[in-house]
Amino acid sequence: MTTAQILISVALLSFGTMLTRFLPFIIFRENREAPKFVQYLGKALPAAIFSMLVVYCLKNVQLLGGSHGLPEFIAIAVTAALHLWKRQILVSIAGGTVIYMILVQMIF
Repeated sequence: MTTAQILISVALLSFGTMLTRFLPFIIFRENREAPKFVQYLGKALPAAIFSMLVVYCLKNVQLLGGSHGLPEFIAIAVTAALHLWKRQILVSIAGGTVIYMILVQMIF
């Protein structure tokens, strides 16, 4: 790619990112209530996306071979326990990830 192509690409990507970030604030002003469907999506999508990520992470786990999926299920249990205890999603995800890495690299 030439320098001009790189600059155009960066500019278009920046514009697209800014548009997706600012558009909801432009469409749904403070003085207007968001439509019921949008409110529903705001409540339902986080759990659905998190569930999809769990399924995606477990898709290649073989219960009949190797470690039988123990590192994955231990990390999921730690993530769930941390979330129930602290109610902080970043703490939960980081804790589960650290436990998984330790289990995979050092134990299993």
